[in-house]
Amino acid sequence: MLSVNIKNEEGTKEVAHKIAVILEPNDTVLLYGDLGAGKTAFTRYLINALSEKAEEVPSPTFTLVQTYPTPKGDIWHFDLYRIEHPEEIYELGWEEAQATGITIVEWPERLGGFLPDDRLEIVINNVKDQENERQVSFKEVGSWNGRLSILGIENGTE
Repeated sequence: MLSVNIKNEEGTKEVAHKIAVILEPNDTVLLYGDLGAGKTAFTRYLINALSEKAEEVPSPTFTLVQTYPTPKGDIWHFDLYRIEHPEEIYELGWEEAQATGITIVEWPERLGGFLPDDRLEIVINNVKDQENERQVSFKEVGSWNGRLSILGIENGTE
């Protein structure tokens, strides 16, 4: 698993922009991390890197899903923190998102057995005693294997 330490918000933006470059329709990015770890901030930078205009990207904690048009297709931003049963994702447009868009999921542990076979898993953790520093780890699953190698993200510090 590849990991980088990000010192500040600008580092988060840089890594999100690198990921945005290789995203394509039907891609799924799963974001793991505690409350306040920076999942929504990462998503905000990712969506704005792909959008033609600046998007306000609030956490969809209450709406559960938001969509954003981009030249690469719609981005579906799911926040599953409040769902109680994995099957609820189908009421949110999960199948359409998986078939046509780029899917970004916060709290993917709520998906249960519905994890896509092809996905990029990103884990964001706070670094102890460092207010703004994060450790970001990447796991490529299925067709994602090897895709991050072209980004120039290497183990270490961004």
